[in-house]
Amino acid sequence: MPSPHVHIPFNRIPEYIDFIKKNRLNLEIYFSSVVLDAISSDDIIALKGSLDYNPFFSIHAPFMDLSPGAMDSKVRKATMERFNHVLDISETLKPEAIVFHSGYEKWKYALNTDLWLEKSLLTWQPVNERASALGVKIAVENIFEDEPSNLRLLAEKINSNNFGICFDTGHCNLFSRVPLDEWMSSLNPYIIELHLHDNNKTSDQHLPVGEGTFDFERFFALHENKNCLYTIEAHSPENVIKSMERLKKYLA
Repeated sequence: MPSPHVHIPFNRIPEYIDFIKKNRLNLEIYFSSVVLDAISSDDIIALKGSLDYNPFFSIHAPFMDLSPGAMDSKVRKATMERFNHVLDISETLKPEAIVFHSGYEKWKYALNTDLWLEKSLLTWQPVNERASALGVKIAVENIFEDEPSNLRLLAEKINSNNFGICFDTGHCNLFSRVPLDEWMSSLNPYIIELHLHDNNKTSDQHLPVGEGTFDFERFFALHENKNCLYTIEAHSPENVIKSMERLKKYLA
């Protein structure tokens, strides 16, 4: 069974350090913009030193207010500044992958996917080039997408083995307007990471696997890249353990 990563904000690690070390967890660490403004390279070195069992890492980049496909060049510049800071951290932390949000909302772009794609490439091409040089994969996550075509277009245009999709089960369950089979037939060639959590379609609840309405049985039957990075996004120690136990039947 692949050993999943567990999502945790950087500033919450001290709160859960005993649980993390006891269970020898691999971590996906979320760096918010607020955290990026406060930390130094010494803080990253200290974090690695405190986790003496040599876990694997991945990173979740900041996303609030950022827009990698922005029409406004200054907004895109600010987004790139945040993304490059995360890449700076990657030089020390050496994560397997960095998860970014796509920033795509169909109504904001007046259903003009091509316009979003054109501006997005100005961000993702240099980000992926630098990440590739560091040996770090880029995984763009579905958020408000109600169908997968824009993410597939982006992956096709970047056309890099280093660049792919982070498929988020909870977001798909909440926002999708098309069947799960359509998502998987479209994105399967590009999925390099999974975010695994559940909800009952009323909000982004981040429930443990199997406690909402997402069809994990069907999903894992359709999912092809068994060697991808698996990340649990349940927001309490108890729910992390529940998810890890329930995933065993799918990942064995």
